[in-house]
Amino acid sequence: MRILLLGGTGEARALAELLVAAGIDVVSSLAGRTADARLPAGEVRTGGFGGADGLAAWLRAHPVDAVIDATHPFAATMTAHAAAATRETAVPLLVLRRPGWTPGPHDNWHWADSPSAAADLLPTLGSRPFLTIGRQGLNAFAPTSATTGELGSAGRGLWMLARCVEAPEPRPAWCRLILARGPFAVADELVLLREHRIDVLVTKDSGGPATSAKLEAARQLRLPVVVIRRPPLPADLATVESVDQAVQWVIRPT
Repeated sequence: MRILLLGGTGEARALAELLVAAGIDVVSSLAGRTADARLPAGEVRTGGFGGADGLAAWLRAHPVDAVIDATHPFAATMTAHAAAATRETAVPLLVLRRPGWTPGPHDNWHWADSPSAAADLLPTLGSRPFLTIGRQGLNAFAPTSATTGELGSAGRGLWMLARCVEAPEPRPAWCRLILARGPFAVADELVLLREHRIDVLVTKDSGGPATSAKLEAARQLRLPVVVIRRPPLPADLATVESVDQAVQWVIRPT
């Protein structure tokens, strides 16, 4: 059996390891946006396919028994391309998406449909936000015109702290930028929030434990949290929420 695994997440690496250990031929495809990406077990290809048509052409040239989309929950374009290409080539597709986060009874969460909608909420919630949405979408929080105020004023009187795995290009001058990769500890997140006097947290609904410590830290400090909703999946896709479920789907009786 040969599987094309659209990866880049921790779940994708764990799935590749289990499938390779089970004797299954796995080709993991990485977008190549992160310079020091952790490579999974098995064969690895890097770079895009050239849209849905390019992926369909790759599937015809490199036949596989199934495609598993284990990309980030916000990689909506890649998922749409995978759905279209597998429909065209009649290759089975499974989407592995870890569950999203859910607020606790005392959490003060505010949901937004996009980074720009999240940016619009900030002035009503605080003046020193911590942006933890990655480098894509960060520009939605940038100033619309040159400002002469303090760092990160963004024309709204806000001071902004942002954390990314890698710096955006060009590197933003309107916020203070931290480069770090999870997992993060609650104690460290508490120190960070207190040190920078953060009064509102902004995050995507990525789910998973690697970056969830910030939510617990915000909960302990009673901070409001702006959560950007996940993009919806294409209709009628087979989906699972765990690596074990994905393994069972691959080895299911035929």
